[in-house]
Amino acid sequence: MSARTKTKNKSVLLRILIVAFCAYMLVSIYSLITELSDSKNALAEIKTEIDATASRIEESKNLLENSAEEELVEKAAREKLDYVYPNEQVFVDISGN
Repeated sequence: MSARTKTKNKSVLLRILIVAFCAYMLVSIYSLITELSDSKNALAEIKTEIDATASRIEESKNLLENSAEEELVEKAAREKLDYVYPNEQVFVDISGN
């Protein structure tokens, strides 16, 4: 083989390696962008949960500060234990709206 053929073969091999490396890098970047997007969505959901929890805590603090103990016990019994007064009719909306 001549020196020119060897150089040409090395040049072609180098070009193939460069193209393969670029393709690998593009796939890696796309994967990282997708992962970043998923992480941002998860972070937004967690922030929403934090805000809801903070709101519930604030409501509980206000209820403790502003309510008499009897009102607090009654509210807890009605909401968490589904207690009702005797002869009281409770209607539940099952329409889902």
